[in-house]
Amino acid sequence: MSRPRRVLTVVGRWLLGTVVVTWRYLWETTPLHRGECQGNEIRDRPPPIAPEALDDRVQRDSDGYGCLFHRRFHVRIAGAELDATRLMSRVARDFKHFVPTEVVDVHADNTRSRAPAVGDELLVEMPGPWNGPVRVAWCDDTTLCLITLHGHLEAGQVVFRARDEGDLLVFEIELWARPCSRLVDVLYARLRLAKEVQLNMWVRFCLAAVETSGGRLVDGVHISTRWLDRGDDAVDPAAPAVASAAGRRR
Repeated sequence: MSRPRRVLTVVGRWLLGTVVVTWRYLWETTPLHRGECQGNEIRDRPPPIAPEALDDRVQRDSDGYGCLFHRRFHVRIAGAELDATRLMSRVARDFKHFVPTEVVDVHADNTRSRAPAVGDELLVEMPGPWNGPVRVAWCDDTTLCLITLHGHLEAGQVVFRARDEGDLLVFEIELWARPCSRLVDVLYARLRLAKEVQLNMWVRFCLAAVETSGGRLVDGVHISTRWLDRGDDAVDPAAPAVASAAGRRR
């Protein structure tokens, strides 16, 4: 593909994807409870990565640029038909089921015939100039950790986990990552475009987990964002210290 055509393709995918994601976000009626604040090195330190998952293709948070963002998305589910183990088995075996497929596609090393193993890789195709290659860093019955590879717009890791909490099922997504470059830092931390697209994707993932469990959402989606200054050029990425938004439940 020629360079001009490739540029047009990238711009087209980015614009179309952003329009679709923005439209869905504006019409989202699920309560979203959002909070942002500056973090600290103890509470927001990324967990260690197993040595067997590391090689020169891994893009660690230390390879990124600007602030380290520690984000957590979680939902509580009442009346779930699946327990934590069965829900996470579905997430691990059929990751594509949970993402907004109108703008995202997923290609995986393994198939649904087996659970993922350390070293398995997924390619998350996204609208824009970056895709999202990731690798399984570790997993167990209720947890799946993915680390970013070179070519991802972020540098870091994301953890998906579920747990049974009394009569409720809790599902959460927790990530520690920095923008992969100065350009992504501008789009993510300064213009906040990539940051909001990411938020919409993980909110959709959480809502898909609720639907898949067969239960009902309790008190909306809770989103926490904490940041650590990891670079001389990093800027305060927050809006007013704490922001929250809520709409009517479906």
